[in-house]
Amino acid sequence: MSFVLVLLLALHGSALGQTLSSSFYDSSCPNLTTIVRAAVQQAVQAEARIAASFVRLHFHDCFVNGCDASILLDGANLEQNARPNAGSARGFDIVDSIKSSVESSCPGVVSCADLLALIARDSVVALNGPSWTVVFGRRDSLTASQSAANANLPPPTLNASALITSFQNQGLSTTDMVALSGAHTIGQAQCTTFKARLYGPFQRAMATPISRRSTSRRPPALTIGTLGTCRTGEGCSSRTRRSFPGTRPARGISSTHTLRARALSSRTLAMQW
Repeated sequence: MSFVLVLLLALHGSALGQTLSSSFYDSSCPNLTTIVRAAVQQAVQAEARIAASFVRLHFHDCFVNGCDASILLDGANLEQNARPNAGSARGFDIVDSIKSSVESSCPGVVSCADLLALIARDSVVALNGPSWTVVFGRRDSLTASQSAANANLPPPTLNASALITSFQNQGLSTTDMVALSGAHTIGQAQCTTFKARLYGPFQRAMATPISRRSTSRRPPALTIGTLGTCRTGEGCSSRTRRSFPGTRPARGISSTHTLRARALSSRTLAMQW
């Protein structure tokens, strides 16, 4: 996780002019960080994937009118039901539980926007990632915009240049974009969001007469592990589990390639979904 990215996401919450400070709650809620850290560690121990979901909540909150916790507001036409969030944004119940614990210690003090920022940081730390100083002082929004979420949150169909532009519109660099995308390495994705990038070349190869196929071509090692989980011709209604090299080969992929994937596992593990 990029320290530049985290700082910029934090500063993104200062659009209303509030001053952010790491000591904002030192007197009013001195146990805040201890309460949140313990709750996040417990949640991540129960399910590692939830760490990525927490980072995504903070990301999707900040990309829509600033870091104001508007993604937490319930309603039929609000941000939770926008295309990028509907059916995929998760962890709300745990955030509510953490908020209740904080309220028990210091009622009416800590904003939900600050809580999301702190939960995102502690999620990365819980998975042995880097830590950083979280600054506080954000204010919660009383409204949320489904249309703004649909317009501002980058869909998985964007190409590289469009993604870079989307992040630049939020004051974030290409390096920041790559750092934030790294949360996917410990999360999950719907097959439909990346299936075409995995199967497109192989489907074309299978449609080519054998006499015209190159016998020297092999599937990229990066895709071997995932192919066994999200196979051609099988539905993608469910989310794919994180897969590793050595899983059952997809149709049309020989077991030789699976063995090759096992041999390359140490180099490709960090790149798998």
